[in-house]
Amino acid sequence: MLNVVRRIQKANEGRDPERLAMKYQALRSGPFPFLRGTCHLFYDRMPTGGVFKSAPLVWACGDLHLENFGSYKGDNRLVYFDINDFDESALAPASWDLLRMLTSVLVGAHDFVDEAADAERLCRSFLAAYGEAILQGKARWVERETAHGMVGDLLKGLQARSREQFLDRRTVVDGKVRRLRIDGQNALAATDTQRAKILKFMKGVASKQARPEFYKVIDVAQRIAGTGSLGVERYVILVEGKGSPHGNYLLDLKEALPSSLVGHVKVTQPEWATQAHRVVALQRRMQAISMAFLQPVVIGKKSYVLRGLQPAQDRVALENSHHDVERLADVMAVMGDVVAWAQLRSSGRQGAASADQLIGFASRKKWKSELLSAAQDCAKQVRLDWVSYCQGHDAGAFTADQKTTRSKAGC
Repeated sequence: MLNVVRRIQKANEGRDPERLAMKYQALRSGPFPFLRGTCHLFYDRMPTGGVFKSAPLVWACGDLHLENFGSYKGDNRLVYFDINDFDESALAPASWDLLRMLTSVLVGAHDFVDEAADAERLCRSFLAAYGEAILQGKARWVERETAHGMVGDLLKGLQARSREQFLDRRTVVDGKVRRLRIDGQNALAATDTQRAKILKFMKGVASKQARPEFYKVIDVAQRIAGTGSLGVERYVILVEGKGSPHGNYLLDLKEALPSSLVGHVKVTQPEWATQAHRVVALQRRMQAISMAFLQPVVIGKKSYVLRGLQPAQDRVALENSHHDVERLADVMAVMGDVVAWAQLRSSGRQGAASADQLIGFASRKKWKSELLSAAQDCAKQVRLDWVSYCQGHDAGAFTADQKTTRSKAGC
């Protein structure tokens, strides 16, 4: 019990106490948020034999789960559905991403299916689509014109949303000027020091652009988003964009930290200029089209990923609603396709296996059953770790600093 708590404490050392308190509270809310927020713990438990050793190396998302797929506007201004989080990306066996994804389905399935057999069916749908897409050997993509089912509904629904509607959810208008909405759910007020740092940084960004006025900063706040990254230095930046008040843009600036996979995977990783350069390079490599404004930046001694802010609701809403299993299986198949295409798209780069090696892996007979069996074991372990973590909170298993954070979380 105490070991789980201590490992989580150690992995989160140095994070902002206020948002770290939110993370600890989120971890207590259920096994699936716990899985999302403890990527490091998942890889501590990673099986070491069989398909987890023999699978070909790929550029992996590293934190593949149900909620790390979603829609976004690309740098070509079109909307795509793809993997959308690469903070943990690294070179690893292809089976590692697949196992984390399957585990997330089994752990989170109670929110959207009624029977354990249905959850297993969803896993099989994901694996079947992944395997078939690999065997085809060609990377494709999901966009509005080709999407179907619940993913198609998501992308088509976004067509009706205006920039003004998006801005109105995250800002308030005072005359002709917008300000970020400080609501304690999406944003916290930035300190004077933080604001000054971001203003200075953005002036430097603007000076290198063809349209520097686009990047004129109107407001800055600390951003609250995700589960695993809560407490990491992160900002939402409101910029002039195409003109106030309805042509403004929102940018996301997030500190990049080392991947949780490094130290677990026994493979030499490339040397990157910074952690942000790793995240951005692999995101560009694995996604069909990059997100708008995506770039690595350095402020002082830290590196950050700058990109357009993506609304949290721009993903397929699976939780808290029991859908027809056929429609859910279709979503899992799309996700399986997307993962396969990302691996094929980045194949043969800096140590990753070739497309032919991936096809050889998908042609094997037992890899799917081996992955599904391991995912069942991992899902059980996640639930046990979650119970231990909650009991550790209740037992007061914290250092003095962590007790302060705990009190802020209301635990």
